[in-house]
Amino acid sequence: MHLPDGFLGPGTSASLMAFTAAVGAVAVRKIKKSFFARQKNPVLATPEGITMGGGETTTITKYGKNTLADMFLVGVFIFAAQMIDFTIVGGEAGHFLGGALAAILLGPLEGMIVLSAVLIIQALFLGDGGMVALGANIFNMAVVGAIGGYYIYYFLKKYLRRIKTAIFIAAGSSVVLASFAYSLESVIAGSSWNNNFILTHIIVGIGEGIITVLMLKAFGFKKKTD
Repeated sequence: MHLPDGFLGPGTSASLMAFTAAVGAVAVRKIKKSFFARQKNPVLATPEGITMGGGETTTITKYGKNTLADMFLVGVFIFAAQMIDFTIVGGEAGHFLGGALAAILLGPLEGMIVLSAVLIIQALFLGDGGMVALGANIFNMAVVGAIGGYYIYYFLKKYLRRIKTAIFIAAGSSVVLASFAYSLESVIAGSSWNNNFILTHIIVGIGEGIITVLMLKAFGFKKKTD
C-alpha cells in the first residue's frame, strides 16, 4: 500500500503533499482547543504595595493528557502491526492499516494524526514509502482510510443494531477505499487499472475488520461494542 518515490509525477506528489499538510494543520488546530486551556493567574499584592502575577498561562487539560497517552499507545501498536506482511492467494501481500482503529477509538482527526505520524516515521527511518510520495501515502491511508472509515462507522452505527458489525464493515471498507485511492493514483502515473489489487485488499479488509473489532475491545472500547 505504500507508494515509493518516483511512482507519481512531481505535480501529483506535490499536490497531495500540500493537501495533506493543509488537512493536518486544520486537524491540529481543531484538537488543540480541547487539549489546552487558558487560566488567569491570580494577582498578588505584597506588603509594600507591589502587585505580582496576572496575565494568562496555557495548561494541558486532563482530556489532553489522557488522549495524548492513548494516541501514543495506538500509534505504537499500529507501527508494529504494519510491519507484519502476510501473503494472500496469488502472491499478493497485504498488511494491517489501522486507520479505522485509530479514528474510531480516538476520533477522526486524532486518528488521522496518529496514522500520519506512523507513516512519517516509516518513511524517515525505515524507507517504507518515499518522502516525495509521503503526501500520497498519508492521503490514502490517513485521510481516505482513517477519516473515511470513521464516517462509514458513524453512519452505520445509527442503522445497525450491532455496533461490532458497523466497526467490522467500516474497518474493512477503509482498506478498500485506500486501495481505490492508490489505484487511481497509479492510473494517473500511467499504469493500467489493476482489479486484482482491489480484490486483494477486499480480502485484507476482512482481516482488518476482525482485528479492529478485537483491538477496540482490548483498548477499552468494550462498552461501545457490546
